[in-house]
Amino acid sequence: MTRRLPSNAEIEEAYARVRPLVRRTPVGEIDGGDVGVAGRVLLKLELLQHTGSFKARGALNTVLSMPEGTTGAVAASGGNHGAAVAWACGIAGIEADVFVPSTSPTEKVRRIEQYGATAHVVDGWYAAAYEASRAWAEGRAVVPVHAYDEDTIVAGAAGVGVEIGDQAPYARRVLVPCGGGGLYSGTALALRDQIPVVPVEPDRCPSLTAALAAGARVDVEVSGVAADSLGAARTGERAFAVARELGAEPMLVSDDQILAARRLLWDECRVLAEPGGVTALAALVAGKADVREGETVVVVISGGNHPTIPDDVVATVSR
Repeated sequence: MTRRLPSNAEIEEAYARVRPLVRRTPVGEIDGGDVGVAGRVLLKLELLQHTGSFKARGALNTVLSMPEGTTGAVAASGGNHGAAVAWACGIAGIEADVFVPSTSPTEKVRRIEQYGATAHVVDGWYAAAYEASRAWAEGRAVVPVHAYDEDTIVAGAAGVGVEIGDQAPYARRVLVPCGGGGLYSGTALALRDQIPVVPVEPDRCPSLTAALAAGARVDVEVSGVAADSLGAARTGERAFAVARELGAEPMLVSDDQILAARRLLWDECRVLAEPGGVTALAALVAGKADVREGETVVVVISGGNHPTIPDDVVATVSR
């Protein structure tokens, strides 16, 4: 069965719904030579979004689309989605319960609580938190908010692509970090008739790559420096459908390449992103995405809830 994906009209409706409350994040330029390419590199700084990541867009669109009279929402998250749901529920005036794996950084759990949600820490990775959230929700009058595999989430995330299409319509392609695939599928759908979008995954969380190779969504083991934000054991139905429809070819990057990109972004731009947030940039730093002279590539940087700060960064900031 072919999955029906959010239409252009639904994406436009979602963007209009959340636009008054989210930030139109800026695009900044970094010298292509600094990342080893001949062309122009633009950074879509989505880590400057509310709650520090693009997740605020989909969470808000979902919460604002809930039936009238909804009093509570439940979500499972490695951290960024949970903070976004807590923030969105605060705007809507409803309760939020967020299930977080014990492998998530304590800073991300703290941010969820700062936005007013109740955080439930569960042993294991995201999949364990998701199952715990489903069990807890049974018999309760709450609405589940999936981290990446829901039409309203994808349509909300598509706002990133809507803005890129306006800010850099001449771009040759867009690189986005990919975990469960909400950002990838939303951005790709928004730009499907304009600019190709390439998902970039950590090689230790390759759920979309594995699914495309197998011809079906499959479970993969997840680990590595970006697992707290990109550690989906199975890619989303929507991301898989979009990738197959558009003929996507994901790029894989290593932990070392991710950390090198994170260092470069700090050294060159004084922008401190979390490891998952620079995964797309890592594809350029690693030489996996060729950008020729006269061409422009847009790289999405999201998010900014960094669990660790490199020692030399700490030294630089403290001076």
